[in-house]
Amino acid sequence: MNVKPASSTFLLLLLTIASLTATSTAAYAQVSSCSSDGFAAPRALLERFINADCEQCWADAHTPEPAAGTLAIDWVTPGSRGDDAPMSAVATRDASDRLGALGKNAPAQSTTQFTQRAGDAPIRMRVAHGLPFNDYVGASIEMQPAPGGPWKAWLLLVETIPAGSEGSPVERNLVRNTFVAEWPASKAPPRKRGSKLYEVRSMHIAEGTKFERLRVVGWVEDAKGRVRGIAESKCAGK
Repeated sequence: MNVKPASSTFLLLLLTIASLTATSTAAYAQVSSCSSDGFAAPRALLERFINADCEQCWADAHTPEPAAGTLAIDWVTPGSRGDDAPMSAVATRDASDRLGALGKNAPAQSTTQFTQRAGDAPIRMRVAHGLPFNDYVGASIEMQPAPGGPWKAWLLLVETIPAGSEGSPVERNLVRNTFVAEWPASKAPPRKRGSKLYEVRSMHIAEGTKFERLRVVGWVEDAKGRVRGIAESKCAGK
């Protein structure tokens, strides 16, 4: 889950992504069109976990699908067979870390976790990403401060695989990399300029990933572990 710190090689890329946190949408439109701007925020998460040993789980025709307003996320946990597991190429320790955060053990085959967004109104948040560069992509997550912190922010680099592709009967958002940020509680007025909480990171792209399918999704959890805001990037023309 640890992300390598940005080096000078990625400085230009990160500066471009940093500009995504600016309030000027006109400036943003000139550098990228992959963000959560203008899209309805999901109201729930459907996390699907598959053991890397269970190749048939990936192809299961009865795989749960998300209802309207729900964002599906797919994690592949390391299997007992290690690198010899059928799905070891897409398995990540991040999946095990996520299960640990949920208080769950790795499934023998597969399991799901449904989480409804809590609170009367969603936390205002935003995710965005730039173009791949040398097997890295710059990504950002931000939110406007609100009561309920400290906060835990999850930023996921996912590969969106269409239904019927790669042997999957359903569309999947396969997790390729993960970054988790810890943000302190803030007393700043939510709409005060410059008071937002945000992270900008370079995220490594796993081998075998199809760049054109990449995007980012993210959410924030409050001090009680409740999901208070969810966002997903979408690119113009897709």
